[in-house]
Amino acid sequence: MIDITLLGTGSPIPDPDRAGPSTLVRAGGQAFLVDCGRGVLQRMAAIGLGANALSALLLTHLHSDHIADLGDVLITRWVTTFAPEPVPLPIIGPPGTADVVEATLKAFGHDIGYRIAHHADLTAGPAVDVHEYTEGAVWDRDGVSIRVTPTDHRPVTPTIGFRIESGGASVVLAGDTVPCESLDQLASAADALVHTVIRKDIVAQLPQQRIRDICDYHSSVEQAADTAQRAGVATLVLTHYVPGMVSGQEDQWRTLAAGAFDGRIELGDDLHRVEIHPRT
Repeated sequence: MIDITLLGTGSPIPDPDRAGPSTLVRAGGQAFLVDCGRGVLQRMAAIGLGANALSALLLTHLHSDHIADLGDVLITRWVTTFAPEPVPLPIIGPPGTADVVEATLKAFGHDIGYRIAHHADLTAGPAVDVHEYTEGAVWDRDGVSIRVTPTDHRPVTPTIGFRIESGGASVVLAGDTVPCESLDQLASAADALVHTVIRKDIVAQLPQQRIRDICDYHSSVEQAADTAQRAGVATLVLTHYVPGMVSGQEDQWRTLAAGAFDGRIELGDDLHRVEIHPRT
């Protein structure tokens, strides 16, 4: 079984009820944080999980809303890990990830120096192990395997999606993308597809061109559902709602997806949890 928790289902626009894009996937006794939008550690705290419990951080791309709390994750994991020789946090993302991590740690350089000066047991800064990929196997530990493939969020490039497999179950996390053959292949016959979505029917009517621009590099609800249907996915999990889905609108979003996808559809507020079992 693979456990999915939608930690943050919001958009780049701050929302009092939705944290930034972030998903927790627990499989085989391991915990993977996929993207780290604003407020992610508060949402993790709500389910009793700390940054020091993460097995790895997986980044689909380097848009600000998906990495807004990277510094918080790195620093908090560092100061709440009490092992004498802490294991570096694996960070897996597309090319450019190492630059972003290095710059983030530099930005927190004063803070890191203060803490080392104050605490005798802190002798070095946050330990990280960064790996950059665009395609192929990226993880194989204790019965959990992960592979990635490119997605299409141009002009943001490169971007990647993740497929996590454990105990016969498989979950794909698409990140921000328009429909593309590589995502279809990654998601083929998966037990679940977690896909970011926007309501193009609403966004296209807004007066600001800068906001309407997002329609050309994100999937609509219907397009995400089409992807799930083509790939033969069992469960479609919608997240990263743009504009923010308000209470009472859930059936509208679900109906749009159901028009193109005949499987199980999951959506909801932050902390919505979905259990994924292998198909029998």
